[in-house]
Amino acid sequence: MILSHPVSFSIHGIGVSSGIAIGRAHLVSNALLEVVHYQLKPHQVEQEVDRFDRAIVSVKENLENISRQLPENAPTEMASFIQTHLAMLMDKSLSQAPKNIIRTELCNAEWAIKQQMDDIVEQFDAIEDDYLRERKQDVIQVVERVIKVLLGHPSHAPQDETAQESHMILVAHDISPADAILFKHHHFAAFITDVGGVTSHTTILARSLNIPSIVALQKARDLISDGELIIVDGSLGVVIVNPSKEVLAEYELRQDQFELEQQKLKRIRSTKAVTLDGTAIDLLANIEVPEDVDAVKASGASGIGLYRTEFLFMNRRDMPDEETQFAAYKQVAETMQGMPVTIRTLDLGADKQMNPDLDSDCANPALGLRAVRLCLAEPQIFHTQLRALLRASHYGNIKILIPMLATISELRQTKMLLDRAKQSLRKQNIPFDEQIKIGGMVEVPAAAINATAFAKELDFLSIGTNDLIQYTLAIDRTDDSVAHLYSPLHPAVLQLLALTFHAGIKYGKPVSVCGEIAGETRLTKLLLGMGLRQFSMHPSNVLSVKKQVLQSDIVKLNPIARKILGTDDVEKVELLVSKINQ
Repeated sequence: MILSHPVSFSIHGIGVSSGIAIGRAHLVSNALLEVVHYQLKPHQVEQEVDRFDRAIVSVKENLENISRQLPENAPTEMASFIQTHLAMLMDKSLSQAPKNIIRTELCNAEWAIKQQMDDIVEQFDAIEDDYLRERKQDVIQVVERVIKVLLGHPSHAPQDETAQESHMILVAHDISPADAILFKHHHFAAFITDVGGVTSHTTILARSLNIPSIVALQKARDLISDGELIIVDGSLGVVIVNPSKEVLAEYELRQDQFELEQQKLKRIRSTKAVTLDGTAIDLLANIEVPEDVDAVKASGASGIGLYRTEFLFMNRRDMPDEETQFAAYKQVAETMQGMPVTIRTLDLGADKQMNPDLDSDCANPALGLRAVRLCLAEPQIFHTQLRALLRASHYGNIKILIPMLATISELRQTKMLLDRAKQSLRKQNIPFDEQIKIGGMVEVPAAAINATAFAKELDFLSIGTNDLIQYTLAIDRTDDSVAHLYSPLHPAVLQLLALTFHAGIKYGKPVSVCGEIAGETRLTKLLLGMGLRQFSMHPSNVLSVKKQVLQSDIVKLNPIARKILGTDDVEKVELLVSKINQ
């Protein structure tokens, strides 16, 4: 009898937390797949409603228990994620609406909450912004916890001792932050999921834990068997199942090299980011919530280059008042102790209603009433946020950043509203930074092409490359069918970057890049050669980018960058960029 060896194959997804993990697969069940529909008799309805209520209470108690038991050294994101899930659970759309479905359709509780979830998810799918769209995964994760209780298996954390070994790799359709916290106690080496994106809560948590993680693998949970040996390469976004001896040996060596490199990077944390020719570079960090400040400080970043304020407006049916916003902005400003904190004003839109029960009739949300357009259309909402930002500026080095500017008239209207907010504070004798800096985001090609006009009237510019690339190339990078065409090295994209850099140089205004390319080390030298002097990225990328900066000579990079800008073929650009990094 001939024994066949397990077939070796690889799966590609989105690497969201770098590093290499080698271990055995531990598959997590997907309760949503187990939901079936069955009809109730009228006299059974109220009993089913009670069963649903008990499940909600059970999940609430479970989440609260997890929150209380968080270890002192747990990443600060953990507590905020648990609170987000608790808020979603207790929202009427999940805790009450399914009971109406049970009563009107005479159906079981599992089916009712799944139908309600599908309706909510459909609304989230219409959202253009990556970060907010991926909040639908939080809704799904909360519903799955409820369904697990209804089905009789509330926890899917491993119970046996063998599952606690440090080389287990979690394989799931999706993982909620609460479950990820439980799994951390079992010392998993990596997370891989079928769904998710670069801004999902689980992704953010994986980064904070420094655990290799890959999402959007599509069918990994179906293709991988429990206990199979797998390799997770978070840097390349590749999962190798049943690797050969040769591949396994190679990755064991790479794993050792990666860990050694991470230790070396920590040595340059306090080293100033200065190139070989003596040019000082600002390396800043992006944050989502006030608690992210701890990661910024640990990274050695020189400040915050992008603080997204959307989290304050999420998972609620009313607008946060001035005091709520002021407290959040003040907390970050004070914690950063005088280091710059650039706060972006509200970047929501017609596709992201505050009340999820309202339908948007916007045919193309990406081109609709969003960001600064929405703020100008809703001046009272904008006035509240501007007052909160100005008040917080008294407690630290705050700069205000306006998203998605496309015309000078939008900028001038914004300035007028800012002046109005300042005047209202002066009348109340409330202190603020009278010299507060105002910047604009270059996310629309029109803004890059007209960058000189914006540079004249603003204190600084910040390029949001995620949207700029999407708008320039007409490509949604979350759409699997066209995502491979999304390239930051497209000649048109590079030309728009160059126009913005030159506008800043011409008028002596700082220009930063706060999109994902700022944290891509293969692009660091190119951006330096093109004139970029201020990078803002996820805190976990700061040291890797700093290493590239310390090894760069801008005098030598300038002519190479000019050659690349004169190249009109993406493949040739890719080749030249690879040579820069040799």
